[in-house]
Amino acid sequence: MEIIGKTGSEIGIIKKIRQPTMKLFITTLLIFVCSFCVAQTSFLKEASAKLDRALIEKDTIALKQLLHLSVSYGHSTGWVQTKADLTRDLRNGKMVYTSIENADAKWVVNKDWATRRSTTQVTYLLEGKEGNSKLHVLQVWMKANGRWQLIARQGAKI
Repeated sequence: MEIIGKTGSEIGIIKKIRQPTMKLFITTLLIFVCSFCVAQTSFLKEASAKLDRALIEKDTIALKQLLHLSVSYGHSTGWVQTKADLTRDLRNGKMVYTSIENADAKWVVNKDWATRRSTTQVTYLLEGKEGNSKLHVLQVWMKANGRWQLIARQGAKI
């Protein structure tokens, strides 16, 4: 800031003018950042809900869009599926999801990645045997090609 040739009262006026301008700029920036985070969380919540529906409805077309090519889908039993494993096991009936209910979802959103932790109740058929699990689930989502995709999921029994 150059103050050559300015009187003390003129410097005070310049500072008073810049202060509200800076406050307005910071406030506007914070509103923009918060709006961005809320919008991203909204997109992620929608993607997560679509994933659950696709698993229940065996919608392999939706799963191809929602699952990253390198997804690691971990179950509480230690069983880990790739994208190909997951879609194949849904198609051939090895794994049938009958309901997926999430509670207490907590999101952490960054620019190109996000995590979701939740308590999840899953009812399923695995190789024809009925099962029901209450889990803590961690999902890791990555923004790829302009859309959110699941890259990792791990469940742990409660």
